[in-house]
Amino acid sequence: KLKSDGKDIPTKDIPTKDIPTKDIPTTAGTKSQIMMRLEKMVEESDIMDGSIRSIDFDEGVFGKAHFEIIGKEDMQQLFEHDELGIAIIHTYIWYMYDKLMRGTELCNRFNFIVVSRVNATLISKNPTSVKNDLVERFMAAGDNTTRSLFFLPFNSGNGGHWVLVAMDLSRLIVYYLDSLSGDWSKYPGLKKTVDTAILKFRSKKNYRIRKDITWVRVQCPQQNNS
Repeated sequence: KLKSDGKDIPTKDIPTKDIPTKDIPTTAGTKSQIMMRLEKMVEESDIMDGSIRSIDFDEGVFGKAHFEIIGKEDMQQLFEHDELGIAIIHTYIWYMYDKLMRGTELCNRFNFIVVSRVNATLISKNPTSVKNDLVERFMAAGDNTTRSLFFLPFNSGNGGHWVLVAMDLSRLIVYYLDSLSGDWSKYPGLKKTVDTAILKFRSKKNYRIRKDITWVRVQCPQQNNS
């Protein structure tokens, strides 16, 4: 699972098909100065007494307006190195966009997909709706003439494991990052939905018909337990 101490967050982006896995050293029991300052700030606020914070996302982040509610439970996910929920992941994406991308050419190169609209549970219930949501997001990015990546943190369902999918629509390549062994074949619904959405998007844009979408597993740190 994606942990708040960062040990399962990908740090390399070199695509390869067969990558030997190695255990990643853990830092259990230690906290960074930033985390300690954040924890102290939250303890001194009214969040720990049940208050909440609302964060508004402009349409630049996800292609349409969005908002998240952050409360005590979300902050405890960080402090206790628990599995991270959607609110924390969305807020981290918003922070990266706001601090690193807004107003720069990076906005034309990197795009993010709303996590709560594309996950294993929704795909099993209504794959067509999920596919249409993906196509809508692709269309919202403009003319797509600039090579760009669409990032989708994907949850396996039931509060489970997170993987990362990055889609290059112009080259028809899907990059897959997973801190556990195996590949995208563990989530056939994910692959089918993503492939179908990409092809439908290309059809709506009247791009040249191609069906050879390539999935590539990308090297990233591996968990040493479940």
